[in-house]
Amino acid sequence: MHASFLLPPPPLVPALGPLGRAALFLDFDGTLVEIAERPDAVRVPPTLPGVLQRLAKALDGALAIVSGRPLADLDHFLPVKLAKAGEHGAALRPDPDAPPLRPDLPHPPAAWRLEADALIARHPGAFIEPKAHGFVLHYRQAPEAGEEAHALLARLVAEDPTGFTLLEARMAWEIRPRGPSKATAVRALMAHPPFAGRVPLFIGDDVTDEEGMQACREMGGHGWRLDEVFGAPGALRDWLARALAPDQPDEILPPLEVTP
Repeated sequence: MHASFLLPPPPLVPALGPLGRAALFLDFDGTLVEIAERPDAVRVPPTLPGVLQRLAKALDGALAIVSGRPLADLDHFLPVKLAKAGEHGAALRPDPDAPPLRPDLPHPPAAWRLEADALIARHPGAFIEPKAHGFVLHYRQAPEAGEEAHALLARLVAEDPTGFTLLEARMAWEIRPRGPSKATAVRALMAHPPFAGRVPLFIGDDVTDEEGMQACREMGGHGWRLDEVFGAPGALRDWLARALAPDQPDEILPPLEVTP
């Protein structure tokens, strides 16, 4: 239906030119929205869900949010019908109207969480973000805890290196099961319509996104780092809006009703 739809050149690297027949994969925190002090404090511009919904339609549905967050968080902040992958690929929902696909994954021992809880008790401002098959230790508000957090979680993961891995994020360390990643999420989505046969493009800002970027490059597509190609989340949001109405300023885009 939208075979002629082209994504425009990105603002900081216009020589890349427009991209047609794209399958678009977008990280959430730090990419679509600015990083907040806590995961529940992010601010989503009110126009963003509608822009994403319109853009997904222009791409015949080939747009997915690929995040480390649980799907419930993504649905809360982006209450529109989009393909979504949560928890670094551990929860995959290609069809917005279908239940998510979840591989059989291990849970970390309860003793690991108890040790992490003891660490954050020693560092006011640090906190734990629980996930279905792991957890994140955030130290943005307690930067002095970073080194100790790394050492602790690395030691815990070393107790079961075949089951779990340690992932570095922005001012945080995450224990997650081995296997799922943003790369596996991208590859799974690209194997099925409406993504199959398109040119994959992953846009992200963090080390956790590099896997998704590399997977897209290996499939003949692109991986764009936010800071290199857009500069900041606001510039990416402007670019997404301009892709829908390239000759109109963002503020006069027609409103879209958001339907959860």
